[in-house]
Amino acid sequence: MKRLNEKEEQIMQILWRLERAFVKEIMAEMEEPKPPVTTVSSIVRKLESEGLIGHEAFGKTYRYYPILKKSEYRRSFFREFMDDYFEGSPREVLSFFVKEEDIAPEELDQLLEKIKKRENDDD
Repeated sequence: MKRLNEKEEQIMQILWRLERAFVKEIMAEMEEPKPPVTTVSSIVRKLESEGLIGHEAFGKTYRYYPILKKSEYRRSFFREFMDDYFEGSPREVLSFFVKEEDIAPEELDQLLEKIKKRENDDD
């Protein structure tokens, strides 16, 4: 899956949150300075042509909805991020968070429990 650019990702984040939205509603959710409506419309049409969003027609107006699930994009994005910055190693990612983000021991215990539970579910 290709990585979305900043504006595409912003629009997808809005659609994931709203679930369905007209371009005007997408615009209303964007931070200042807002891009021109023509720019947003172009990005929306591009996302649709790539199969990432769909639309429902209401006369000449379209209401858009995400086809790409946020969880799918997150998985793909994070895998690429992990490959680029942590040699593809979950251990390196966890080590980074332990060292740099000062994760509390309780949080590490919770993560370890999730790992153990997943291992048991695979049996």
